[in-house]
Amino acid sequence: MESSLLSLVILFVVVAVAPLVADVLGRLITVPLVVVEIVLGLLVGPDVLGWLQPGELTNTLATFGVAMLFFLAGSEIDLAAIKGKPIMRAGMSWVLSLGMAMIGGVLLAPSPSAGIFVAICLTSTALGTIMPVLRDANEINTPFGRLVIAAGAIGQFGPLLALALFLSGRHPLVSAIALTAFTAVIALAMWWASHGLPSWLRRIMSGTMRTSGQFAVRLVIAVLVVLSCASMALGLDMLIGAFAAGALARVLLGSVAPAERETIDRKLEAVGFGFLVPIFFVMTGVRFDLAALLSDPQTLLLIPIFLGLFLVVRGLPSLIGAPAGSTWSDRGAMVLLTSTALAIVVAVTNIGVEAGALSTAMASALVGAGLFSVLLFPLFALLLRRRSEERPTNAGASTALPDGTNARPDGPASAEQ
Repeated sequence: MESSLLSLVILFVVVAVAPLVADVLGRLITVPLVVVEIVLGLLVGPDVLGWLQPGELTNTLATFGVAMLFFLAGSEIDLAAIKGKPIMRAGMSWVLSLGMAMIGGVLLAPSPSAGIFVAICLTSTALGTIMPVLRDANEINTPFGRLVIAAGAIGQFGPLLALALFLSGRHPLVSAIALTAFTAVIALAMWWASHGLPSWLRRIMSGTMRTSGQFAVRLVIAVLVVLSCASMALGLDMLIGAFAAGALARVLLGSVAPAERETIDRKLEAVGFGFLVPIFFVMTGVRFDLAALLSDPQTLLLIPIFLGLFLVVRGLPSLIGAPAGSTWSDRGAMVLLTSTALAIVVAVTNIGVEAGALSTAMASALVGAGLFSVLLFPLFALLLRRRSEERPTNAGASTALPDGTNARPDGPASAEQ
């Protein structure tokens, strides 16, 4: 009991210290906070200092953390902004990625089941990681940002669907039926929520916004737990329910006054990014099998191989979503951002290791490649975007925007004929 309590104390100290470390490092080099959290977890974990040992309590908190991460990712997606061509093209690119990833997974993994786990990792996009990057760069509501978000949404949800269909331990047809039933329930709930909340419910939300009641936050957390448990009860992965809960919560709160909606969002982000999500990433570092990775040079070599495959398998097909006229800088930025992968990789490798299909060494190589993708790809992507925006244009000439419209230096964007 004493060791578990000590591990809990160390865990929360590391969670609190991580932003300070990221701030110090940020004066020298841009390092995403998630990378700092994982590295600190590795440092205090069994393979280095040995201060923090994974246990039932810390692992349970990490499970809540990954559920909250996927919930927040789902709640960030504005379905109205990416519907139509962006989401259709993103879906086509992901199907192409899946086909390429299956070939790569079979060639690299020692068994077919391990190959499927590897393939699912290669088709993922870390939407929860690139969304803050886009937000900080004021790209969320730009045509480029919407295209990346559409690709990221498919890259977040697509691997979860593949996980449910191919790795649930059941016949794919049974899994497909369960998935269809769950999707129908979510669609019905979103349809109901889109018509606006009853006035009495909005009144309770407003009345408890600054009291101990906090009904809005409690309601949203309840939706997260109910849908996560419902997806598990249907034999689907918990993360599908968490992601769907985020999308439903966004629609559910759509009728709330903008100021109150912003307050609710901030409180949910405080619960997620201030408490649960960093626990998940720190525990990812704690459970990272560094010894197995370093003991085999061939396994260590897999990190740059997987990093390259993220670009080829996930990034290049995303160019299907880039309309004609996009600059090469924008295309390069899109490839880099959609190739950024971590959260899905961590979640899928954890499942693979627990199922006995993936070795801890290969799982660590995949997570290591994901870490490097988060560290490098968004940084270079933003540099390319700045280069594209600073590109000089000829007077009176039109410049193609990422959504297929033309912008003139002396006028607003006009629709391409």
